[in-house]
Amino acid sequence: MKTKILVVDDEPDALEVLGFKLREAGYTPIFAKDGTRALAIARDERPDLIVLDLMLPEVDGLEVCKILRRDAATASIPVIMLTARAAEMDRVLGLELGADDYVTKPFSPRELVIRIRKQLSKSRTGDDQGSHLRIGEIQIDVPRHVVQVGTKAITLTATEFRLLEILARRRGRVQSRDRLLQDVWGYENPIDSRTVDTHMRRLREKLGEAAEHLETVRGVGYRFAAEG
Repeated sequence: MKTKILVVDDEPDALEVLGFKLREAGYTPIFAKDGTRALAIARDERPDLIVLDLMLPEVDGLEVCKILRRDAATASIPVIMLTARAAEMDRVLGLELGADDYVTKPFSPRELVIRIRKQLSKSRTGDDQGSHLRIGEIQIDVPRHVVQVGTKAITLTATEFRLLEILARRRGRVQSRDRLLQDVWGYENPIDSRTVDTHMRRLREKLGEAAEHLETVRGVGYRFAAEG
């Protein structure tokens, strides 16, 4: 079965171009021109990834992202936002609401397909070194993409899961923001370290008291505290 990509944009030209590029890359595109329709399709079709424009009629992209993350059925679907180049606040807010990545308009369809491929790979592959990690009360089941704190299951996005997994595997070692942007997001030329900070903030909120394991090393990056 081909991978389904939901593209949400109210510009017909954008849908046509992205549809062509996604089919060329071997994906099955599904389209929505407004936020209401996007939410309905996301629940019914369960796409493998969503490309979400922020400027939409009826329900805007930020609200769509918020609703997707609140619904257990769609909470873990990777979301790539499409934003106007000047709308920095929208990008930050989108990441705060749970988007996994963003691409600014005007954008290269080829770059977007690469970003899509990298996001999908996070959901399907893990590090070969150990499929289960347990550190304190945090349990990470890599093949199933499941995280538990004690007996409570924690719903993470693919990016949040990968971020936690990498920090846990490298516990005790400081990871710079640039290194995390390369290893988690696949950015070859890291430019926006706030992306890391935003996802770390969301990850800590979801882990609750267990977030004490995630340390900020001022001016450098982050570290999963070594046990003992």
